[in-house]
Amino acid sequence: MVTIHKELTIFANLNPTQKTHTQTMEALCKEIEGENLVLPVYQTGLRWVKQKNVDLYNFIFKGKAPVAPISMNVITDVEKAIEQVTFINRELVTGNLIGKYSVTDGQQRLTCLYKAYINDEEFSDIVFDVSKAQFTILKTAIKNYQIPVGILLNKNTEFFYNYMNSNSYLKSDITKDAVLSVRKKFFGYSFVINMAENLNEEEQVEWFEVLNNAGSQISKLQMKFSKMLVQGLDIYPEYVNRFVGKITEVNLMKLFKTKDTEVSYPIAALNPAFEVYTKQPVHAQNFCPIPSDTKEARLVSLKPNELREVINTTLRYLDKTITFIENENLKKPTRMEQITYLMGVFIFNDSVDLEIEKKQSLIDWYNTVSFTNMPNADRRQTFDTLLKKNVFSEKVVMH
Repeated sequence: MVTIHKELTIFANLNPTQKTHTQTMEALCKEIEGENLVLPVYQTGLRWVKQKNVDLYNFIFKGKAPVAPISMNVITDVEKAIEQVTFINRELVTGNLIGKYSVTDGQQRLTCLYKAYINDEEFSDIVFDVSKAQFTILKTAIKNYQIPVGILLNKNTEFFYNYMNSNSYLKSDITKDAVLSVRKKFFGYSFVINMAENLNEEEQVEWFEVLNNAGSQISKLQMKFSKMLVQGLDIYPEYVNRFVGKITEVNLMKLFKTKDTEVSYPIAALNPAFEVYTKQPVHAQNFCPIPSDTKEARLVSLKPNELREVINTTLRYLDKTITFIENENLKKPTRMEQITYLMGVFIFNDSVDLEIEKKQSLIDWYNTVSFTNMPNADRRQTFDTLLKKNVFSEKVVMH
């Protein structure tokens, strides 16, 4: 006879939706300021481009549907809690964590609003245009019918009124009342808060994966590197965000095919510098700079100053690779591997200067290679062959 599982009724009676409630933007910003709202250490840094923040402001202002819920885990058992960091600066939260609310999903949205609330300098060029009834990024000097978002949504009401009264256009009663209504809407805007309680590390990561990545590789990478934050190295602002930023500057964000590759490609790109720095006797094929070959366990085994050496080398050669592509008038890359493979060659070579024949061979490879539907084994072999042809068998013994 089939028996009923002993936990069946326990799970059936567990209904976390009963803990759902709402909080206003103003209340949430105050909680962030008081460090009652914090982030689990594995959360990535800020990833939204500026326009994405503007889009959120406009959606809150004009949208006919509410913004997606915020998900938090309230900490009441320190034994189960993982390390937490503050918003924006990502500083480790010290002292008692009991009663802190750890944001599992919603960091980007909350930070967007909080930066306006504290008038963060980074958002100084985001304004609300009264004439167009929308938020926008300044392309010229600010006009008298525009108000910076950090003033419109500033936590200090007096600061807001001082700006309005000093502006010849905004100080009229009709305009001032209209702009004030926008401010009031934002401060009173309610977010649905989904609550969990006392999730341990594994449970909170599982929740994070379901909400953010559908079980993708990204959170596994985050968990590995989060441990280094305790040692003073934060992989996201120090490396991943800088890598992505350099790719963004040359309008190549489309090379990140999915959200998780915005982390996995930069981490995999560390492989060549890691092999060179640690003086590996041979290049291992599974150290290819592709997302499936990230070596987070090896990387976190380094001391922070050692990992920074690997990071700095990688970023330096990312710049050199982008410059190489531009100087040689090569077509824009269609795959990130075109960049990471070139980087690998230059890192092993310790220079972008190659013999004429090798340089032309590398250019020919770049112009003709196709990674579409290429299996990982073939991608590894491609990189291996590229190194054999263009680097130095006398310096690096290849498989």
